[in-house]
Amino acid sequence: MIKVENLSYSFPQKDLYNNISFILEDNQHCAFIGTSGSGKSTLIDIIMDPERYMFDGTLEIDPNCRIGYVSQFSQLDKTKKITVFEYIGEEFIKLQKEIAAICTEMETSSEIDSLLEKYQQNTDALDAIGGDDFESLINKKLNLANLLKFKDQLVSELSGGEFKLIQVIKEMLKRPDLMIMDEPDVFLDFENLNALKNLINSHKGILLIITHNRYLLNHCFNKIIHLENMELQEFNGSYIDYNFSLLQTKIELQELATADTEEIERNNVLIGKLRGIATRNSESARGKSLNARVKIQERLEARRIKAPFVAIKQPDICFGTELEVEDVIALKVIDYSVSFEEVLLENVNFEIKSTDKVALIGSNGTGKTTLLKDIFKNNHPAIQINNDVKIAYLSQLQGEVLNETNTILEEFFDAGFKTYGEISSYISSFGFDEEILNQKIASLSGGEKNILQLAKVSASNATFLLLDEPTSHLDTYSQIALEKAIENYKGAILMISHDYYSIANCMDYVLIIEDKTIRKMSMRKFRKMIYVSHFDKDYLEIEQKKKSVEIKIELALKDNDFELAKILSEELETLIKLL
Repeated sequence: MIKVENLSYSFPQKDLYNNISFILEDNQHCAFIGTSGSGKSTLIDIIMDPERYMFDGTLEIDPNCRIGYVSQFSQLDKTKKITVFEYIGEEFIKLQKEIAAICTEMETSSEIDSLLEKYQQNTDALDAIGGDDFESLINKKLNLANLLKFKDQLVSELSGGEFKLIQVIKEMLKRPDLMIMDEPDVFLDFENLNALKNLINSHKGILLIITHNRYLLNHCFNKIIHLENMELQEFNGSYIDYNFSLLQTKIELQELATADTEEIERNNVLIGKLRGIATRNSESARGKSLNARVKIQERLEARRIKAPFVAIKQPDICFGTELEVEDVIALKVIDYSVSFEEVLLENVNFEIKSTDKVALIGSNGTGKTTLLKDIFKNNHPAIQINNDVKIAYLSQLQGEVLNETNTILEEFFDAGFKTYGEISSYISSFGFDEEILNQKIASLSGGEKNILQLAKVSASNATFLLLDEPTSHLDTYSQIALEKAIENYKGAILMISHDYYSIANCMDYVLIIEDKTIRKMSMRKFRKMIYVSHFDKDYLEIEQKKKSVEIKIELALKDNDFELAKILSEELETLIKLL
């Protein structure tokens, strides 16, 4: 069990937590959610190494607790000549060699007691992570992740997504008491994401995973920890049930707030009258009536909505709805080929019209990002871009678009903004407070950096957007805001994404990379392909209906029609049961 009680912590720039508490117990698979920059990764750092931090409150964790960790920023060492099996089994192999060496030494040494002690320590350590059966355990995990075929392949030859899964397997096989993963899903293709889901669901033990991935959230967790505005709440149950609970709470709180507002307005009128009478009449009874009414008013004000978990503000992302776009061919790709150590794409042909919204999909390492960069650079003979098209680019490698040594203020001066006030006003709509304008971009979270990239793209007034994994690191609220921005945008979009929901909700069609070429796929066929591989029958249709009902509830709440909102929430509950 891990217990955090009344923990508070601050950076010099901002407060992160205010008396937060939670408990993690055996076999809980916990999703750790919250808006970008709310302090999720920092809280994980505190749990892993509390001695580095000066915090108030208590963190109770057994000193012998073994923690496994998978970072969101894992790098593949291309120089290391080691197979997948050797990499995963590193600790097993090391312990076996040490045991064998001790046995050899015992044959000739007179220091038998100390060697027996070492032998026992090493065999205990080996037993703790699976004993002599480790090769079978590795095979089972690789098979579960559909990676058994890579067992004897060099780690350096894996794609980034495959390497991330190998890291997850390696940490899980160490049998930690607590397994922590920080956005392990980032940049995983569809197959690898499904493999990660299988690994998470098969794990026996405590899991704490930071994720914004809606597929994992909907399929993997039995506990939710939500960090928002320095406060934290726990929910024992699935993410879908948690969201439904939040929505019900929002309906109740908004109904209460509306009634309170009416009562406050009536009270204000009465207080005004009583003050007028009190100034003309000094009788003590009049003063007591006024004081009593003021106290009622203070109580009403004090109980107004204070709900950081049900009223989270989405960033206001807008790619230029005022654009006037002529219906022409914006991009032609004719006989495009690219290779590094081997051919990635060969004789690729496609075109995109000026209003098309297109998803570019394919397995990790098939050349998607290389193609997008070549289109952005516009110096490849196979790529033809209409002269009237203005392109903006969002990179999955955030440092390619953002100068991380800049402050936010400097970055937007460099982007063409003229005054401090102009930048402050613009950036506030994306959720950035004025206080952090002078903060270095390098100190921001991954999600905050992606929001900054989106802010730069939005300011460009481009007519063609090249978006490379734009939902990566974004919290779910920002993902939904991005989907709205894409839906309202009148220009062309070519987007690399492994997010089912963004593709299904926003795109006109798909370009899929298979066998070193690209073919066009309708959204109907894309959905069918996704059903076969990843979802139960009709899953995405139910998700779409669920989203439609949620929008109707939001509209009902805007009109203060609480009866309709409650009826719709019952309809929503029925749909959730189908999921």
